[in-house]
Amino acid sequence: MIRAPLIMDQHFRKTEELFRPETYAALNRVCDVIGGVNWPMPRERFLASLPDSEYVLAARPRLTREDIASAPNLKAVIEVSGTFQTGLDYEACFERGIEVLSCAPGFRYSVAEMTLGLMLAGARGIVEEHERFRAGSERWLDDNTGTDFSLYGQSISFVGYGSIAQEAARLLAPFAPRITAFDPWLKASGAAPKDIAFCELEEALTTCRCVVIAATPTEENYQLVSRDLIRKIPNGTLVVVISRAHLVDFEALIEAAERGQIRLASDVFPQEPVSKRAALRQAENVIWSPHRAAAVEGGRHPIGDMILHDIQAIQAGRPERRLQAASKDTVQKIIRAPLVAS
Repeated sequence: MIRAPLIMDQHFRKTEELFRPETYAALNRVCDVIGGVNWPMPRERFLASLPDSEYVLAARPRLTREDIASAPNLKAVIEVSGTFQTGLDYEACFERGIEVLSCAPGFRYSVAEMTLGLMLAGARGIVEEHERFRAGSERWLDDNTGTDFSLYGQSISFVGYGSIAQEAARLLAPFAPRITAFDPWLKASGAAPKDIAFCELEEALTTCRCVVIAATPTEENYQLVSRDLIRKIPNGTLVVVISRAHLVDFEALIEAAERGQIRLASDVFPQEPVSKRAALRQAENVIWSPHRAAAVEGGRHPIGDMILHDIQAIQAGRPERRLQAASKDTVQKIIRAPLVAS
């Protein structure tokens, strides 16, 4: 079997971060991998390999219209950062029928798991009581009715109902929650799960005991959850930010937590890494996680599984894809901003 040439310039990712050993071995049986090392590929080598290549896999694919024209065999460009990037001429790809695929769906399992963890920690006051215990001020057998609550039968809303939110909802199923979602894009697409109740943004923020911010950042949704909307969130609500801080007025969320209006749990921040002197490190009524929702052993291996599946499907002429396929509509909506790794 003739192996398809594949340029693999995945740095900042590591090969072993993306692929299980057996998956990477299978990929090498399908493809002649050029690169695949844990440091950046020299641009000269990348461009020299491009004319014969059928696939480009990169953390930040950089291909101009001229580069694409020099690659007559190119079938797909696969990004492994977690979102569609600038630096790629999407229009030239679409004109040629070159698929552009994102690894974003590969984060759904590990990030959904972290979402559930933050929800449980926030709902049950686990972090707060841990800190109280260390200080000797723990509350034995105390019904903490002002802040703590059970997820069983609880009202939970998602702002953004993509693959991560849907997987989190699946994990929550044993709790029999009442789930609603604000996602006008998904609702209009006709591809929404049939069992989800959609609502408006203010309703999502003001009628549920737990709100999960899980939307993909776009140019249109910067600080979608605004200071004015945050003021309307009922007392005792748990707000979990799992996608990007871009979606919320982060300063206003911290202020709401410190005055006791909400409990806040977040895996992401407006600037990362956070300064050692940042005031938010001393904020009250918060749970901070340093952008590590996918940072667990094997947490990104589903990405490699999806890459292998989709390349095999393309080679066999099959239409099914597990990675996220770019379209003119999705690319127009994805934010053009500096990369924050997942």
